[in-house]
Amino acid sequence: MAKEECKALLDALNKATACYHHLVLTIGGSADSQNLREELQKTRQKAQELAVAIRVRLTAPLRDRSLGAEERAEFERLWVAFSGCLDLLEADMRRALALGTEFPLQEPRRPLVRTGVEGGATGVAARALSVRSLRHEAHRDFDVEDLHQLEREILQVGEMIQDMEMKVNVPRWTVQARQAAGAELLSSASAGVSSVGGVSVEQRTGPCDLSKAKAATIFSAVLLVAVALAVCVAKLS
Repeated sequence: MAKEECKALLDALNKATACYHHLVLTIGGSADSQNLREELQKTRQKAQELAVAIRVRLTAPLRDRSLGAEERAEFERLWVAFSGCLDLLEADMRRALALGTEFPLQEPRRPLVRTGVEGGATGVAARALSVRSLRHEAHRDFDVEDLHQLEREILQVGEMIQDMEMKVNVPRWTVQARQAAGAELLSSASAGVSSVGGVSVEQRTGPCDLSKAKAATIFSAVLLVAVALAVCVAKLS
């Protein structure tokens, strides 16, 4: 039960982290606004809440010496995936701090980058936060205060990562994956190919290859006739 709960929380953290990464890339662009900065704050705070919950649920089983080898291996895989999400979240938070400092909203030191992207990212953030819509209630100097808060949260995430490494020692290179690298991509690609129109590859490629062969033969014959005519005309002249 604890393992399934950890998987569900980790899946939610993956979505929140991916959403935050997407929002960070729009800072300083044509779609940048005070609403975007507020969505960034809500998304990263949601990710941090999930991270705290996952850390609590993973630390206890991994410190339990009576845990079976198979169960421990599964929790270690979840731990490695969790620590990877935290590393990405911390990196994106630092990127957001740098871009937010470089492109302030109220008194910009330089014009925003015209990326061609327009509109907000409210729908993406709402899906990551599991809500229907986001309410924007930030005041005028929200972005300035948020940058100071972001600095404190970056330190908190860094301390969380260090605390995790101190309490649970799970070297990433010792954890083995359950399937080969890229196996999920290959399986999804093969499923997509086999499901198109309900027709097998052999059935579709047979007539197509035959028509291609006929076309190539006709083209070769026409080319030979053209070369022969050119040679004859050259001799007559």
